[in-house]
Amino acid sequence: MQNIFYKPINQKTINMNIDFLKTENEIVRVLKDIYDPEIPVNIYDLGLIYKIDVADSHNVTITMTLTAPNCPVADELVNEVKQQLNKIEGISKLDLILTFDPPWDKEMMSENAKFELGYL
Repeated sequence: MQNIFYKPINQKTINMNIDFLKTENEIVRVLKDIYDPEIPVNIYDLGLIYKIDVADSHNVTITMTLTAPNCPVADELVNEVKQQLNKIEGISKLDLILTFDPPWDKEMMSENAKFELGYL
């Protein structure tokens, strides 16, 4: 009897998954080095990064927000994210989507960020 649930995994699929994970991990590492100038916490732990999407062709789309739509350092922060991520080897194209839906609130912060800012 043939096992209908078995699907062989080829080496190309494995390599693509490994490349994806390496790229995503590097993106997260870089984002954790970028700080909101007004809050002493990195933008990743602050909860400003909503989604990281790495396509097979190494096209990267980052969906992020700011702590407020009228953030005085909005342009500066978005430009820093673009500059730092464009330095990552292997990224073919970077698209940065800025959204305010859903609006950011302090519940989006990591436990470490909440602790650092005195919310825990």
